[in-house]
Amino acid sequence: MKDQVIVLYNSHTGFTQRYAELIGKELGCPVRALKDAPADLSQYGVVVFGSRLHAGIFDSWKKAKKLLAKRGAKKLVVYATGAMPNEAEEQIQKVWEQNLTPEERNSIPRFYLQAGLCYEKMGGVDRAMMKVAAWAMGRKKAKTAEDEAFVNAISSSYDISDPTYIQPLVDCLRELE
Repeated sequence: MKDQVIVLYNSHTGFTQRYAELIGKELGCPVRALKDAPADLSQYGVVVFGSRLHAGIFDSWKKAKKLLAKRGAKKLVVYATGAMPNEAEEQIQKVWEQNLTPEERNSIPRFYLQAGLCYEKMGGVDRAMMKVAAWAMGRKKAKTAEDEAFVNAISSSYDISDPTYIQPLVDCLRELE
């Protein structure tokens, strides 16, 4: 498996990198930051790309897509990390619909791995936006249960990641072998 798969990632707060390393360890394959991707990816049967969901955007996907095509990637599998729990299937599906074309959704296996928030590693703009969103929602007079959950979820750092969440992705890669 190690000669057939490479895992590339783009990570800002460490969650996506942690999952990339777990996948690489499980499969015995190389793991690299996207910026350090090999010049020739055609030697790999499958390229796995992971990045965060950021304000509903699969971060760096457009850049990665161009780079992977230019460097000869044959088959892609993608995963996104984020602060939503895995059970938010409807929201996660909407994110994929907004970020991948219908053709990509039909041809690229995709996975969502819940991760968390890490204010300590966020950039200043992202941290400020999250704090303003929490403050604004907290001031709302008639809050729904979802509003309350949202405020609680973005009020501080948390980690809801788990190594077991990579298993469906790993199983998919083993089937592609």
